[in-house]
Amino acid sequence: MTDTDILDSRYSWTRLLVTLAIALVGNVGMWAVIVVMPAVQAEFAIDRADASLPYTLTMIGFALGNFGIGRAVDRWGITLALSGAAGLIAVSFAAAALSPTVMLLSLAHFFLGFGTAASFGPLIADISLWFQKRRGIAVAIAASGNYLSGALWPMVLSGVLSGYGWRVVFAVLAVLTLAVVVPLSMLLRRRVPMEAMTAQAMAATARQGRVPFRPVVLQWMLGIAGIGCCVAMSMPQVHIVSFCVDLGYGPAVGAEMLSLMLLGGVVSRLVSGALADRLGGVLTLLIGSALQCAALFLFLPFDGLVPLYLVSLVFGLSQGGIVPAYAIVVREYMPAKEAGARVGFVMMATIMGMALGGWMSGWIYDMSGNYEWAFLNGIAWNFLNIAIMIVILMRGRPPKLRAVAT
Repeated sequence: MTDTDILDSRYSWTRLLVTLAIALVGNVGMWAVIVVMPAVQAEFAIDRADASLPYTLTMIGFALGNFGIGRAVDRWGITLALSGAAGLIAVSFAAAALSPTVMLLSLAHFFLGFGTAASFGPLIADISLWFQKRRGIAVAIAASGNYLSGALWPMVLSGVLSGYGWRVVFAVLAVLTLAVVVPLSMLLRRRVPMEAMTAQAMAATARQGRVPFRPVVLQWMLGIAGIGCCVAMSMPQVHIVSFCVDLGYGPAVGAEMLSLMLLGGVVSRLVSGALADRLGGVLTLLIGSALQCAALFLFLPFDGLVPLYLVSLVFGLSQGGIVPAYAIVVREYMPAKEAGARVGFVMMATIMGMALGGWMSGWIYDMSGNYEWAFLNGIAWNFLNIAIMIVILMRGRPPKLRAVAT
């Protein structure tokens, strides 16, 4: 087997399975904070916006970690990055479990989010280097680890939460992360051969002629679009548990809806990955964003138990493929040797959108007394994302198609 034959090989798929297992555990910090939000609010006797602060700090740390750790992966490899991140996650969970105030809890969550980031954007960037023909579906599977984590852990943690409290939940997760992530990361020590990296760079250069934006311009456009789509995405994902508590259904029902939403997101990511291999990342992203916007409208007229389960599933099926599509666009048009930093930057922007949207929705709730205006706010931001992706798509058409359109 030559260096270029390693792409899309049996080893590539084995590495993808290990990547998925790491993502399943490594991303738990992003979802645990959502599950414990009502319990934290009750213990500290604070309003909804203040109770959302640990989540916001988690996502800010998560955003910065995607960029910072992504650059480290380009330089030192994924194994060292994952091992260091696992240690940081464990320490942060322990500190959060011992926090006597919301401010200290939120600070611990910032570092928790930073460490958790290693299991998202940097891990996706790493696996994208091992595929060329099937990059879309590979990236989608790796990204699905985040949603599978969100589907599994809220269900598991809600039982521990009701029996022992949120502090015990965090203590257990500190031990679990170290025990799983560090050993598995050792299986990813192999680096992509230089010949394969060169082949990918040549393919990316050939594609760049189809998009009339320089890489840095495209990167910033994708970043702004990512903020828009993820402010919208955060409303149901971050506040569905609290929304259900307000309606009298309880946190366990909210956790079930979140799990259903994220399982739908897994299906969406896999389908979108297959589509991206055929249609490209830009069109796949635009389709997902339009479907997400339509699904957000469905939350406005319904508050019954069964309709909310159905709408949660529809939302998950609509939006799951959006974030992985950003990574595919980056890998289609930017150099392979910069994958960690470039993907990390765009992932950072999407997560900043989640952080902003999570806090913003809580603030709007406190101002209005309900979530209706928060949903409308999300829809408005979603339109920003759609507009940017339409510009990229229209400007990126091959010349003959642009001539026909005009």
